[in-house]
Amino acid sequence: MPDVGKRPCCVCGRWFRPDPRIGARQRACRQPECQVARRRRKQKAWREANSDYFIARRMQKRAAESRPPEPLRLPPPLNQLPWDIAQSQFGIQGADFIGNMGTLLLRAAQSQFEAYMADSTGVIDTVVAPATQSQIRPVRESVRVASAGDETGISPIGPPL
Repeated sequence: MPDVGKRPCCVCGRWFRPDPRIGARQRACRQPECQVARRRRKQKAWREANSDYFIARRMQKRAAESRPPEPLRLPPPLNQLPWDIAQSQFGIQGADFIGNMGTLLLRAAQSQFEAYMADSTGVIDTVVAPATQSQIRPVRESVRVASAGDETGISPIGPPL
């Protein structure tokens, strides 16, 4: 196998010399962190490309069991439906398919609700606007600074009118 020159790691960007057994197919350096990150990326890409693999496999395995399986465990409100009746009417695979489809639809609807959060910055018609002026009444008494002969500091003629 021809010697492959150095190349940059697809994760950390550092230059490395590929293992001669792998050659040009090696994309990440030998650092454990880079190998873990590369593996996670590959597994994520495979799951996205084969998204129905695990669901279909579980449905086939449940249908092939010798005794009838328990109904699927589904999130609320789907768990309130009579799935045992659905299994007897549509078969195990049919009921599993309907349950999985309901779960996907429920998740899609919930993600749409999260996208449209309520806008609380707008003015609501039923809320009374706060008063712009203080509700405390002004004091009608006046206090005068004491002069040299007056020690009390209060006007002898009383409050102003």
